[in-house]
Amino acid sequence: MTLLHDPTAETAPLVRPRAAPPASLDGKTVGLFDLGKSRSDEFLDHLEARLRAKGAVTRRFAKPTNAKPATPSILADIAGGADVVVEALAD
Repeated sequence: MTLLHDPTAETAPLVRPRAAPPASLDGKTVGLFDLGKSRSDEFLDHLEARLRAKGAVTRRFAKPTNAKPATPSILADIAGGADVVVEALAD
């Protein structure tokens, strides 16, 4: 079993098992999460165009800055608005 570490800035992050990926993206909403790094929006724009060309539904999310952790409200929006998520980290 692969374990993932919680990437948040908690002082005692949780370790939890990796969720199984969906067999298909059919009927799923793909969340595209911009962490605020330089040029990450360009990567997400390109990825979004490719996903939509294949019929996928996308939804964009963003942190206001890369210097701070995502707020609980942003994380709640992502959890409630996407079935799978791609985080963009670029420079």
